Amino acid sequence: MLVLLTDTDGLFTDDPRTNLSARRVAHVAADDPLLRVTATEKGSDRGSGGMASKLASARIASWSGVTAVIAAATRDGAVVAAVNGDDSMGTRFEPHDRNLSARKLWIAFASETEGTVTVDDGARTALVGRGTSLLPAGVTACAGSFESGATVEIVDAAGVVVARGMSTMSSGQVTAAAGKRSADLDPSWPVEVIHRDDLVVLV
Repeated sequence: MLVLLTDTDGLFTDDPRTNLSARRVAHVAADDPLLRVTATEKGSDRGSGGMASKLASARIASWSGVTAVIAAATRDGAVVAAVNGDDSMGTRFEPHDRNLSARKLWIAFASETEGTVTVDDGARTALVGRGTSLLPAGVTACAGSFESGATVEIVDAAGVVVARGMSTMSSGQVTAAAGKRSADLDPSWPVEVIHRDDLVVLV
């Protein structure tokens, strides 16, 4: 178990310091969309790096198969409550059943993204449902300027981030290859935009 102590009693629906109606989120399931949200980087002197860093750590722990709890350092018994599974304080993040390797955890949560690749519904289904590589035929657009080996976000037609991965192509190649069959590409180019071994599905 990972216990993260900060200056607020867990994850809230809004900043409790500015919104008195903000509610504490007691429990976040492994497949909860809250695992993909971002939080403010600003924190007090009691919070190391703010809620954003705590949420990022909890997300990594969950995807590593570890339970994580974010709780207030000022609350008596916070650590004991976390260990005992007491939901009366803090936010508990359940472990995910997809225990990622250290490399894939880095791709998913630690590496800096340099671009965005938009895919059609067919490619989204293949990535999420079958764990395939991303082929040029399923790409509809590319944003950002990056070289081969860069980490990029994969978004669907609605703009929802569905995966992250390390591109085998540069942004120029992705743009030129979008919508084409691998057989129609320059023979010197990779046949995949992102190989499945370098791709992490986030939904």
